[in-house]
Amino acid sequence: MAPLAVTEQSMVKQERAARTRETLIRSAAETFDRDGFSVASLTAISSLAGVSNGALHFHFPSKAALANAVEESALTRLLALTGEAEGDELPAGASRVQLLVDVTHALAGALRGDPVLRAGFSLSGELSRPGPGDLRERWRHWVEDTLRLAELEGELRPEAAAGDVVTAVVAATVGFEVLAVRDAAWLSAATVTRFWRLLLPTLIPADRLAGFEAAGTDRRDG
Repeated sequence: MAPLAVTEQSMVKQERAARTRETLIRSAAETFDRDGFSVASLTAISSLAGVSNGALHFHFPSKAALANAVEESALTRLLALTGEAEGDELPAGASRVQLLVDVTHALAGALRGDPVLRAGFSLSGELSRPGPGDLRERWRHWVEDTLRLAELEGELRPEAAAGDVVTAVVAATVGFEVLAVRDAAWLSAATVTRFWRLLLPTLIPADRLAGFEAAGTDRRDG
């Protein structure tokens, strides 16, 4: 067989394997999201993915390995939501507090629609297994960094300590994520907007408050 044909066959196999792997990750996420990590079975995951148990084990030797892959994929999604805020530079006139509002809306929208991200956050709270990365902790660090810079740049009211604001924002957003397991309305745009309508007046000087949108300026709900 010609070398070019061998290369093409190899590429086709690699692409098929990559698609199967992604299908398994999504199926595992949906199963973990529905049943929880401890109850979820590899048989249920492989059945949902439309592959054999042997194919699943070819890609993932154990349920823990599959959960790690779900969490890693979820972390990639979280970093995509917050990645535009990395670094100290924002466009002239841009507000870090408004960015935080926008990203919380984007996170809520993503958690509503993306089972991989939902499962990743849920797996981060599983004390029965060590994971590759705690999404809730990564979220806390990003909120902390964003508000620290907002404080340094004079966006916050003098009496609004960044540390206290971090506690409020993280507790609320993670709380919404947990409560939404039983009632998706906790992750609705309306819920996030009400939260920011309550919090923004305690953060932003009154003479600048009109320039902020509690409903977000770029919610990216999809």
